[in-house]
Amino acid sequence: MMKTSQILITTLLVLALSGLGVHTSSAAGGGGAHCADSSRAVAPAGRTAARPVTVWLAGDSTMANPSSGRCPVGWGSQFDALFNSDVTVKNQAVGGRSVQTWLYEPNVSGTKGPDGECRLTSNTYSSRWQAMLNASTGMKAGDYLFIQFGINDSSSTCPRHVGRARYQQLMTMMAQAALARGAHPVLLTPVAAITCSGSTATKNRGFVGETFAAGTATGAPVIDLQTLSVSLYNSLRFCPNNGDYGGNSPLGVFFCNDHTHFDTYGAQRVAGLVAGDVRRRNLPLAAYLR
Repeated sequence: MMKTSQILITTLLVLALSGLGVHTSSAAGGGGAHCADSSRAVAPAGRTAARPVTVWLAGDSTMANPSSGRCPVGWGSQFDALFNSDVTVKNQAVGGRSVQTWLYEPNVSGTKGPDGECRLTSNTYSSRWQAMLNASTGMKAGDYLFIQFGINDSSSTCPRHVGRARYQQLMTMMAQAALARGAHPVLLTPVAAITCSGSTATKNRGFVGETFAAGTATGAPVIDLQTLSVSLYNSLRFCPNNGDYGGNSPLGVFFCNDHTHFDTYGAQRVAGLVAGDVRRRNLPLAAYLR
């Protein structure tokens, strides 16, 4: 009778403790109570793998991959090395192109129309721009499009010539096309050549205001590469100089002998300026930088 009463009391105690959320060992085993589930360590959720991103580049020779020899080397050819393996850089910059010839080649004529712009013989886009717009293999959501022109566009003759209003219009159109595909456009002012006023490097490119205006119209960030490059030249004390762009002189290591294009070291430094501004602005792409 006594044993039956003890079992009954133990059973009632177990039921009461269970109602309070405390787990006990079985009455038959008589062991101590275990910790409640809520106090157990929870394993952290696994980190989501980074989504691969393609960075598309559209521009001129100061951005383009080298074709031969050590000069010129565009900064775009050195951009991929600054990112981790989740980024693929597709450099579609081509030497000698304005924004219009890059977009419409070979359909830009050598004559100007009444509006002062080079006539288009057809509105068909160049194969390089069509490839970027391709729904299957071109720009996709999450990709980036970096656009830098403004060096050849200042030519007074066709087919390179582009007026300021036309330049802004085409830069805006390219940014809008990227946005329509869920990609992120980034506009850049043209990188500076090296010109000196005494001991100070100076700015020497146009289309800066038009680039910023296209950025404002589309919400695209603008990297002022002209200002960044001139600041770099001054920090390296490139001015004044005697025009010696050969050998291992500071200028010769950085520039080709035309004062405009870059040797490999110069291209690496300019690519670093672009990457640095991506990081400074905290663009999502910065998460992929090494």
